[in-house]
Amino acid sequence: MNHPLSRLVPRILLASLLYCLPCTLALAESQLEFEEAETEAADDENVEDIESSKPLRKNIDNARKISHPDQAEASEDPEPSSKTTKIAPHIDLKELAPPPGVQSFSPETEASETTEPEPEPEPKSKTTTETTPEAPHDEGTATVFDDQAASAESADEPNIDPTEEVAGAITLLGTEIMPGTSTRLSWSSGMQIAGLSQSTPVLVVNGSKPGPTLCLTGAVHGDELNGIEIVRRTLYDLDPEMLAGQVIGVPIVNLQGFQQGSRYLSDRRDLNRHFPGNPTGNLADRIAYSLFNEIISHCTMLVDIHTGSLKRTNLPQLRADMNIAEVRTFVKGFDRMAVVHSSGTTGMLRTAALDAGIVAVSMESGESLRIQEKQIKAGVNSLNSLMEKQNMISRLFVWGKPEPIHYDSYWIRAEHAGILFSKKKLGDRVIKGQVLGVVTDPITNASHAIHARDTGRIIGMAVDQVVMAGFAAYHIGAETEIPDEE
Repeated sequence: MNHPLSRLVPRILLASLLYCLPCTLALAESQLEFEEAETEAADDENVEDIESSKPLRKNIDNARKISHPDQAEASEDPEPSSKTTKIAPHIDLKELAPPPGVQSFSPETEASETTEPEPEPEPKSKTTTETTPEAPHDEGTATVFDDQAASAESADEPNIDPTEEVAGAITLLGTEIMPGTSTRLSWSSGMQIAGLSQSTPVLVVNGSKPGPTLCLTGAVHGDELNGIEIVRRTLYDLDPEMLAGQVIGVPIVNLQGFQQGSRYLSDRRDLNRHFPGNPTGNLADRIAYSLFNEIISHCTMLVDIHTGSLKRTNLPQLRADMNIAEVRTFVKGFDRMAVVHSSGTTGMLRTAALDAGIVAVSMESGESLRIQEKQIKAGVNSLNSLMEKQNMISRLFVWGKPEPIHYDSYWIRAEHAGILFSKKKLGDRVIKGQVLGVVTDPITNASHAIHARDTGRIIGMAVDQVVMAGFAAYHIGAETEIPDEE
């Protein structure tokens, strides 16, 4: 018991503890900063989008217009692809088919499936000799026969109006899609382990008539499920023979997040903060760069579909920079869809698309991690109305009453922690001072009401849940008059 080592060991342990304490504190501080950064990044995009949005300009005639750069300047792709262009098979998207990557798109094996093989023409001299052996040197007879043969060969060909514009094939992801066809392609950013990589499905419908190219993207945040179904239903309902232009749909952009039920990529980054991307940057930069240059750069119009996040839900609406003349015209094509003015933030897909000369908006509809039939139908309906407005489809379409444009909107935050119980529903109209909900402390039983700051409509809100002070609870849109454009 009185051995010298018995007194020495505690002193050594105490000295070690004092020596390591600064390192431990530094490590804990670093971890805390990381968690705070994660918490900040996890805040709802819809909140940040509105609160950092630039106000509508008084004189919108002087607002910037979308510049349409040349095709060579539209993307930063350093070199054209050296891969051989493949011909995509025509697939009826309404029917079941193998997943992307199963089909072989080599021109030799798929040409017979995509286009009817043309019969090899026989030499005219041989035909003339066999048909008219009695007058092999009669030039007049031979000429008449050639004209008749030519007429017979063209008898089965459709009459084409030379003044009518004819649609052409489009090339996407190294594959040629013929006019009047639809197909499934696959896109991969190539950032995963080669043996474990999975490609993202890309749906393409190339109309039989010329027109604009509309791109639809869903699940840029992997937990936003409504957008996936909106893209699927819209694309699968199109008939390429009746379509003017092209529609390109990427139902699940963030496949990593989708598989994990997460909003983010595997490295905890928000993909919608990294567009148009960087080929030598971090993971999110590289994925964004690949998507933007391989797919988005082919668009003339873009609708990026989202939902609320962090247990928030959104009334079906568009987020659009109404300072841009082309965007103001574009949003008029969406039926029964409220419009919220938002200039967006750097790194968002629609902001990068606007900078590249592509007319773009974000669509918000419903809540994350849920499939909501009402919100999905609203999204599909508005996209069909948009395509009709753009003369891409011709359908008997009954337009509803125009929804308001909210040039001014704001979020109301909870001032106390507790359990939120809402008194109002999504879409309700409220007046200044009206109680929207109550936050109750489950321990002390203290209740604190949340009041509307002004008259407006609830266009976004948190579902009933535990909230902390500062949590964005209600998004109120103020119905304001459209600014004078004269």
